[in-house]
Amino acid sequence: MNTPQGRRTCLYTAVQLEDIVADMARQAAGLLTGRTEVVIVGILRRGAPLADRLHAHLAKAYGLTDCVRLDLQIKRYADDLTLLYPETRLTENPTHATLNLEGRTVLVVDDVMYRGHSMLRAVEYLACKQPAEIRTVVLVDRGAAKLPVRTDIVGVRLDVAPSDIIECNVPPYEANFRIELLQPI
Repeated sequence: MNTPQGRRTCLYTAVQLEDIVADMARQAAGLLTGRTEVVIVGILRRGAPLADRLHAHLAKAYGLTDCVRLDLQIKRYADDLTLLYPETRLTENPTHATLNLEGRTVLVVDDVMYRGHSMLRAVEYLACKQPAEIRTVVLVDRGAAKLPVRTDIVGVRLDVAPSDIIECNVPPYEANFRIELLQPI
């Protein structure tokens, strides 16, 4: 995929984002008080390492060490917001086919909430597995959702022009953890 050309501005550095993820973990711990069976689901690609970071903070600061970690592969947009598929595609991992979430609390983690397609598809899929509750977590909410999906925990809210791109750089996919604004030419 070609990266669009334009003006790039770093909005959040790795140090700032670590504080933001720590605050997201604090919020999640509040939602999880009294819950013993927690499943943290990362939406591939960048939602997965963010889910790992969130889980690490929850384990270290709040003692939530026995959370189950899963990832879902959902694709609609490329990272530059180019529409790849007219529908949102979820590729089921064969090991998830018999997944029983009954009575569990599920946190679904993604990098950016843009239109809501990926998160809605993830919630739809997981709801069929009968969890007690599903909570949504995103690093960035663009405030542009077009579908009936809400975010329970948001790292930062960024209102940017529709043509602008929020790039979440998350290791291991990029070298440095940061959020950039790309204003295409």
